[in-house]
Amino acid sequence: MTDLLTKKTAHLKDILRKMEKVLIAYSGGVDSTYLLRMAIDTLGADKVLAVIAASETYPEHERLEAVGLCEALCANYLLIQTEEINDERFRSNPKERCYFCKRELFTRLKKIAEENGIEQIADGSNADDLKDCRPGARAKNELGIRSPLQEAGLTKAEIRSHSKELGLTTWDKPSYACLASRIPYGTEIKPETLKRIENAEGFLRELGFGQLRVRDHGNLARIELEPNDIHRIMNNRNMDQINRQFERLGYFYVTLDLKGYRTGSLNEVL
Repeated sequence: MTDLLTKKTAHLKDILRKMEKVLIAYSGGVDSTYLLRMAIDTLGADKVLAVIAASETYPEHERLEAVGLCEALCANYLLIQTEEINDERFRSNPKERCYFCKRELFTRLKKIAEENGIEQIADGSNADDLKDCRPGARAKNELGIRSPLQEAGLTKAEIRSHSKELGLTTWDKPSYACLASRIPYGTEIKPETLKRIENAEGFLRELGFGQLRVRDHGNLARIELEPNDIHRIMNNRNMDQINRQFERLGYFYVTLDLKGYRTGSLNEVL
């Protein structure tokens, strides 16, 4: 561990110690798993509660993996169902979409925290997240949700590095975001569209592709892959399999984005 990372992790532990007891919005991703492990190590498992939110905007396999990770860490956890899809403001998919989703989630978490005598609620936002357009941060600030990793200045690369040292299986897990982030702003978010995206991305993962996105443009699917995977998808066997499966899912056209995978590509129009 570098001197800088050692300093940042010490700062993180200090932040967590001062929280005394904390509820963590837990997704099973790289950041929230690292935060959960550090919170348990610092405060003890009895002072930490992980809450996993299930909804149509997250795939089933992510929920199951999050539960499995909590059990592997011997963490106390709750599984709840959020209902952002029932909020017309969220479904209409404005650029503030994430605000309505996070407002729904954090409001639920505050109630759970109160019921369990917990004053502090934390999410896994990291220092890199400050560089992107994230309307959900407004809901976080309004409701007093903390981001200890961000407060400690920890970047994604540093979190992955320390996660590997800690033996966390998520250290090299691909970054993830809710399925609604695959739908262009202004296009209504429908449960059937979210399921189609989930199935399309799941099929690509079965073929061995890791970090990816399938952006849904109606009858057109735009696939984003890491540069090293772009050449691999172009062989005839993969292309035939993908075309057939995506057509079954309702896509007339299947395209490959030559810019490759990048977070928040649909924000480029803002």
